[in-house]
Amino acid sequence: MSRALVTGGSGTIGAAIARALAAAGHHVHVHAHCQPGRAEDLAAEIAAGGGAAEAVRFDVTNAEETQRALTRLLEAGPIQILVNNAGIHDDAVMPGMRPEQWSNVIDVSLNGFFNVTQPLLMPMIRTRWGRIINISSVAAIMGNRGQANYAAAKAGLHGATRSLALELASRGITVNTVAPGIIASPAIEDVFPKEAIDRLVPMKRAGRPEEVADLVAFLASERAGYISGQQISINGGMI
Repeated sequence: MSRALVTGGSGTIGAAIARALAAAGHHVHVHAHCQPGRAEDLAAEIAAGGGAAEAVRFDVTNAEETQRALTRLLEAGPIQILVNNAGIHDDAVMPGMRPEQWSNVIDVSLNGFFNVTQPLLMPMIRTRWGRIINISSVAAIMGNRGQANYAAAKAGLHGATRSLALELASRGITVNTVAPGIIASPAIEDVFPKEAIDRLVPMKRAGRPEEVADLVAFLASERAGYISGQQISINGGMI
């Protein structure tokens, strides 16, 4: 049974990904930082349904804390599936953006990607099989007012994905980016009312978290072994 780690697993998309990977037969480590109770509840739900899951808590922006947590996880064997889903919003137009708004968002999505991914690479390389899937955003591709920090952080993942894919290609490890558009969740209901979605999305609806999760689960499977270095959008035809 392959072991998977989903960062930001307590969120809407992260939880759907964790469920999909567990349903595919993987042992899933559901990561959280600020909402550990939600990760624990999700792990219990997966286990009650016959899957294998456990919650893990650490701050991806803290390199030392992350290293300690990952060292403990690696004691049970390599993590061969990594989904870098952790990310935060702190929106403001650039003229009014505070420096900490810029740095905090970059820290979670981009520095967090490095802090989590780098310690897992050598154990993964030794198995000569792995899947790394980075969750980006449509904002990183087409931009979004008030999200220069978020767009920059997620766009940084695209370049890192391509470079890391080249480094790991000969080791049987794929690295890809998934860029969701407007995905249904409690957080978007006020930001994207129905009329806004009708205007922005050619398919006239928000995506479902399960649709993103199904794509991630496919990229984590044996069937996706020849797909690497790619940026795959799932956005209802927005771009």
